[in-house]
Amino acid sequence: MANKGKQRLDKILAHMGLGTRKEIKKLIKEKRVRVNGEIAKDPGLQVWPSQDRIEVDGEKIEYREFIYLMMNKPQGVLSATEDHIQEVVTDLLEPEHLIFHPFPVGRLDKDTEGLLLLTNDGQLAHQLLSPKKHVPKTYYATIQGVVTEEDIDRFREGIVLDDGYQTLPSELKILTSGPQSEIKLTIYEGKFHQVKRMFEAVGKKVTYLKRIAMGPLILDEDLEPGEYRELTEEERKLLKGE
Repeated sequence: MANKGKQRLDKILAHMGLGTRKEIKKLIKEKRVRVNGEIAKDPGLQVWPSQDRIEVDGEKIEYREFIYLMMNKPQGVLSATEDHIQEVVTDLLEPEHLIFHPFPVGRLDKDTEGLLLLTNDGQLAHQLLSPKKHVPKTYYATIQGVVTEEDIDRFREGIVLDDGYQTLPSELKILTSGPQSEIKLTIYEGKFHQVKRMFEAVGKKVTYLKRIAMGPLILDEDLEPGEYRELTEEERKLLKGE
């Protein structure tokens, strides 16, 4: 809901999760809604959502248009807003956040954990997902097979995937090397199963994958899988490049 000027009172209250238009009409009829200290009598009253003081049952309603959530997505949950069979990330949200209808920005595979941004800010989502922007995404992974300096060089040049697509140069860092290696990888695009396919192209297999950063946003280590929180003001500004 764009905040470009005055809007209907009932529309604002519905956006803030105070009920359906019918329920809000009843609230107003019962004289439970005030605008700038005056009892509101008309659901269609035009108000400035960010300037006028709106109260319901004596409590001030804090208007906000957008919501920004950082989630540590657990394994087994789909990066989607609805699915008839499987659990989706929005199933993990509280009603106070669900009312804003946030959606995941991009996707993590069902069996991948880690940083997922949910928002209802379509413009920001478009900026972060635009192929032209090359927003970096960093992953921690465990790999079946010994990751070598040669792999680092190949990843730096770009890996040719199974469908012939050559990825953009990426930054591979070996944390531990052995039969089960640990790595950090930063990529600048988001092809389907990209990290897994990149390692398959060099004869290795990803056994665990977790996204730890997206652009300037770094996963909060205090968030357990399935937990989430709102972004801080500083994080929001970083994300928007302010």
